[in-house]
Amino acid sequence: MHNFPRLEELARLMRTLRYVRPCQVFNRVGRRLIPVPARMGPAADLRPAGGIWRNCPGRAPSMLSPTRFRFLSYAAEINGLADWNARGLPRLWLYNLHYFDDLRAQEAARRSAWHRTLIERWVIENPPRHGVGWEPYPASLRIVNWIAWALAGNELGPLALQSLAVQTRSLRATLEFHLLGNHLLANAKALVFAGCFFSGREAEGWLRKGLDLLDAQLAEQILEDGGHFELSPMYHAIILEDVIDLVQLSTLFPEQVGGHAPSWRGLATRMLNWLSVMTHPDGEIAFFNDSAFGVARSHADLAEHGASFGIPSVRNARSLNWLSESGYASLRAGRFGAIFDAAEIGPAYLPGHGHADVLSLEISVDDRRLVTNGGTSTYEIGPVRVRERSSAEHATIELDDRSSSETWSSFRVGRRAHPFDVEIAETASELTVSASHDGYRWLPGRPVHRRTVTVSPDAVRVVDLITGAGDHSVVARFPLHPAVTVVGVESDGWRLELGGSRVIRVAIRGGVERCMLDGYFAPTFGQRVPRPVLAWRWQRGPLPLTVETCFEL
Repeated sequence: MHNFPRLEELARLMRTLRYVRPCQVFNRVGRRLIPVPARMGPAADLRPAGGIWRNCPGRAPSMLSPTRFRFLSYAAEINGLADWNARGLPRLWLYNLHYFDDLRAQEAARRSAWHRTLIERWVIENPPRHGVGWEPYPASLRIVNWIAWALAGNELGPLALQSLAVQTRSLRATLEFHLLGNHLLANAKALVFAGCFFSGREAEGWLRKGLDLLDAQLAEQILEDGGHFELSPMYHAIILEDVIDLVQLSTLFPEQVGGHAPSWRGLATRMLNWLSVMTHPDGEIAFFNDSAFGVARSHADLAEHGASFGIPSVRNARSLNWLSESGYASLRAGRFGAIFDAAEIGPAYLPGHGHADVLSLEISVDDRRLVTNGGTSTYEIGPVRVRERSSAEHATIELDDRSSSETWSSFRVGRRAHPFDVEIAETASELTVSASHDGYRWLPGRPVHRRTVTVSPDAVRVVDLITGAGDHSVVARFPLHPAVTVVGVESDGWRLELGGSRVIRVAIRGGVERCMLDGYFAPTFGQRVPRPVLAWRWQRGPLPLTVETCFEL
C-alpha cells in the first residue's frame, strides 16, 4: 500500500516520456555532464545597417524607474547583483527582467538614458555563465532586444558590445535542443540577429547556423493553416512578431538575409490570418492552452506593424472558419461568436504549454466575452498551475473528477486526449461544428465525449453526448467572464447581463442537476479574478447521456 503512490507516479512518468524525442534526452543529459566555458575575447566590428529599427506598437513599459520593474502584475526593485537572481521572485519574473523588453516598449526613446545605465549594470552584475540571465531563452530575447535598441539609433558601448558577443557565443554552445519548439526558434532568431549585426568569420558562422535552424524549425512549427504547432494563441502571436522582426531585419541587412524575405513575408501573412480567426471581437486572443493578455502583441498591432514592411493582412470576415491543421473553429452569426477547440494538446514531443481543454469553447456577444476558459496566471510548480491546466478550468466536460489529458507538474503531460470525427456544416441560418475525443476511454466502460456547437443569429446551442458503459459522474462547466452578472435564476437555467442592457438567457435540458460554482479567471500572469461558473452535473449515473445547453438572446 505504501508503494502505490510511487508506482502510479512512475507509470505517469513513463506515459510522459514515451513521446520524448531522443535528441531531447541526449541534449538534456549533455547539458548536465558537459560544462560550457565562457568564451571571452573582443567583439568584431559592426556591419553598417541600411536603415533605422522600428518597434512594434502595443508593448507596455515595464521600467517604472531606473531600478524598479513591473512584470506579471508585480513590481520590485533591482538594486544590486543578488537582485538579478532573487530567490523570492518567480522564475518567470526573473526571465522577464533579463529579456530587456522595455528597450522596445512604448515611448522607449524617453527612457534611453535608463536603458543605457541598465545595460551597463547588467554587464557588470551578471558575470558570464552566472545566473538566470545566461540561460539560453532569456539570453536569446536579450540579444535581439539589445541589437534592436542599437539599430534604433542608440549606442552600445565597448563593454556592452563585448558582452553581446560573449552572450552569443554562450548561446551558440547551448542551443535548446532539449526543449525544441518556440525556445529553439528564439535561439535561432538571436543567432541571425547577431550574425547580421557583427561582421567577420565568427558572425558568419552564427548567421549560417541561425538561418539553417530557422529554415528547418519554421517549416516544422508553422502549420499549413498558419498556426504555430504548440497551439497557443499567445505563443503564436509572439512567434508572429519574431517573423515580422526577421522581415524588418532583411530590410536593414539585405545582403545577409534579403533572400529569405519573400518566404518570411508569406509566412507572416498566413500567421496573421490565423491570428485573426483566433481573436475575439474585443480584439484580444482566445484562451486556449497557455494564454494570457499583456504578453504578446494583438492582431491589430501586429497587422499594423507588418503592413509597414509589405506584409498584407485582412481581418477574416467569413462566418465559419475551420483551421484544419490546428483543429480550431470560429463561428460567427449575428451578435454571437464562438471559438471551438477540436485540437490536439500540442506536438506529441512538446505539449508543455498544453491544457486539458479539448472540446472547450469561448463565446462572445457583440464585443463582450460571455464564456471564457481560465487563462494562465503562473508557470510555477504548484496547485494553481495544476488547476489552471486541468479540464475543470475550461468550458468543457470533466468525467469522474479527471482531466481529459493528464497534465501535471508545470509543463508535463502523460496520457493525452485525441480529437476525432470532426464535422463542419453551414446553412443559411446556422453554423455547426462537432467533434469527439478519446481522453476518457481509459476509464471503465470506455466513455467518449462528443460535443456539437451550433451558432445562429439569436443563439448558441451546445449538445454534449457521452457514450460508453457503466456509471460515471459528469460535470460540464461554462465559466463566465467576470464582467457578466447573473441577474436571475429560472426553472431551467439563468438570466445573465453583459452590460448595456444586453440580457442572455441560459437553458439546460437533459435531466441533469443545474448549479453555479465559484471559479477564477486569469487574464494576465500574476492575476486571478473571481467569477461565477454555470454548470450541470450527472452524479454517478449510467451512460449514455445527452444534455443541451442553450445561450439565447
